Amino acid sequence: MWNYFYQVQIIKILPVPRLCISFLVLSILLSGCRQKDRANLIIQHARIYTVDSAFHIAEAIAIRDGKILASGTDAEILSRFTADSMMDGGGKVIYPGIIDAHSHFVSYGRSLFEVNLFGCRDWHEAIERVKAFAKEHPDEPWIRGRGWDQNTWPGKSFPENSSLNQLFPNTPLLLQRVDGHAAIANACALSKAGIHPNQGLEGGQIETRNGQLTGLLVDNAVELITNLIKPGEAKDYEKWLLAAQQKCFEQGLTTVSDCGLMGRDVEAIQALQQQQKLLMRMYVMLSDDPENYTRYFAKGPWQTDRLFVNGFKVYADGALGSRGACLLAPYSDKPGWNGFLLRSQSHYDSVAKMLANSKWQMCTHAIGDSGNRMILRIYNHYLVSGNDRRWRIEHAQVVDTSDFKLFKLSNIIPSVQPTHATSDMPWAEDRLGPVRIKGAYAYQQLLQQNGWLPLGTDFPVEDISPLKTFYAAVVRKDIHGNPTKGFQMENALSREQALRGMTIWAARAGFMDQKLGSLEPGKQADFMITDEDLMSVPDSMILKIRIQSTYINGKRVFGH
Repeated sequence: MWNYFYQVQIIKILPVPRLCISFLVLSILLSGCRQKDRANLIIQHARIYTVDSAFHIAEAIAIRDGKILASGTDAEILSRFTADSMMDGGGKVIYPGIIDAHSHFVSYGRSLFEVNLFGCRDWHEAIERVKAFAKEHPDEPWIRGRGWDQNTWPGKSFPENSSLNQLFPNTPLLLQRVDGHAAIANACALSKAGIHPNQGLEGGQIETRNGQLTGLLVDNAVELITNLIKPGEAKDYEKWLLAAQQKCFEQGLTTVSDCGLMGRDVEAIQALQQQQKLLMRMYVMLSDDPENYTRYFAKGPWQTDRLFVNGFKVYADGALGSRGACLLAPYSDKPGWNGFLLRSQSHYDSVAKMLANSKWQMCTHAIGDSGNRMILRIYNHYLVSGNDRRWRIEHAQVVDTSDFKLFKLSNIIPSVQPTHATSDMPWAEDRLGPVRIKGAYAYQQLLQQNGWLPLGTDFPVEDISPLKTFYAAVVRKDIHGNPTKGFQMENALSREQALRGMTIWAARAGFMDQKLGSLEPGKQADFMITDEDLMSVPDSMILKIRIQSTYINGKRVFGH
């Protein structure tokens, strides 16, 4: 604009005919129009949370070739860009596409075609659901299900398999607990696996009562059964993953971190992405398995436009709900029992040493305070202060108060799932006692160690909904509004912290923050649109917000 006025002033001084002046001014204005940058899509009249470093809120955004060109006010964007397509946001709210920092995408997809045991009010209801599934799928060689949780049942006791043995004497059956760290198998499945009473194994339990197997398997014992089940074929993976993808898009999820896959899973993902059927972006951790190290370690991390294989997932202990989490002192509701590690301490040390001399991330599941302490100390042994390796502890669920500082010493990233807190809070203090519970689900304390905190759901262990993640992180209540004053509110996150945890911090945890996680120039145009503002509605309205559409690379993959 300065150049335009400057030239007009010169024109007034020089003795140029009025017709020439008009022509010159018109030429300048037309030239300004021609200089507008072209976009594929401009969205205006919206409320856009860019989630950049200053947490700017924009009105309009310009997109070209699947990437963000710019954001700003309506006037700013329209003065700089013209577009093939204009979209009126109508006052709707736009956020970066949600990134789930810890999930099990492949397992979730498979679970959509198994017995759904989530929300069962007791073991009887679980059995009725199994019977209904078996009737609808009479030719299944195995019956699998997931989702039961004895902590929500009267008496809170683990189930046993006598009814399943009578109903399904010739069909092997495996029903996993909600967290996947325990399962009930019927006698047919136990026989196929060669499991016998009083059998022991490292990092697991096979329950025997009165000399008989009850069918209860905990942690590594579950693998004795799952190792027998034939892996899915290409057609199975396509069915599972495309169903999971649709569910994710409906929730505003554009990137998921799948924690613990085998090579065959990665191959299936790549094949579907190459066919342009699987549009979901994925960050993958390979399972701590000799086959994966042999196949992938020397190759190093690799990525495509939609897939980033960058970490190894290691398991320190089990889950608190099945009392497999490894604690420094005995469980408050089971004297003399501390839980257990799934492998020897030397195993975790050797993996850390190997990964420290590579470009791979180490990502370790740790629930109990003993499990967390061991992994934190091993990490600190191999990592130097100020490093940017972004080694992670998945869950970091129960941490001794003296150990929080160990995260900060070597920039160790706690990756947490807020709905674990609201799911576990009815019984967690029974397990841990009134003192130890204060170091559990301590998200604000964990955030303060490094100044950022990635958030996830752990679906299908918890509900896939990012709105529930946000609500649990900020309000610290269950979906029924309990407890009235929230659960340990000193560890609640602010709304801005929660949104960052579900976007830019989740991206950063997987080294994807230069490409994803915020609506900044040069980044992928992945975003979701909602009917109400997550950042300002009353707490009671958060779970009522509707996700109206989801976009990847500037193209709508869900909604209207």
